[in-house]
Amino acid sequence: MLIGELADRTGLAPSRIRFYERIGLLKTVKRQPNGYRHYPPEALMVLNLITTAQQAGFSLDELRTLLPADLADWDHGSLLKVLQQKIFDIEEMQEKLAQSKAQLQQVLTEIEAKPGDMDCATNAKRVLSQFGLEKG
Repeated sequence: MLIGELADRTGLAPSRIRFYERIGLLKTVKRQPNGYRHYPPEALMVLNLITTAQQAGFSLDELRTLLPADLADWDHGSLLKVLQQKIFDIEEMQEKLAQSKAQLQQVLTEIEAKPGDMDCATNAKRVLSQFGLEKG
């Protein structure tokens, strides 16, 4: 299939498809005598894998090492290891985000509890001192 059809079927811009080819993620491209790129049906699956993996948090560098030149050559053990590590990384990130959210909610609660007769700058100092964030 030509790049226009592949772009339509994947929802990716042709420039994005050429980028994936240039950086080595899309390896199954053949040039026709007229110079046009011809993509086999597997290219659709590879592009869908790339898109899904990026949405799951994989970087392009990670994908470059993960995707074999031929999809028939996947190493089951390596694939499982990489996926398990990514799940672990996401769980760690979720914990850090939950902690950050809780801290921000505490600060917000304290800022909203500003006494009516206190100006904003004094309230800020009060809140910062409660959290040990004031500058000495």
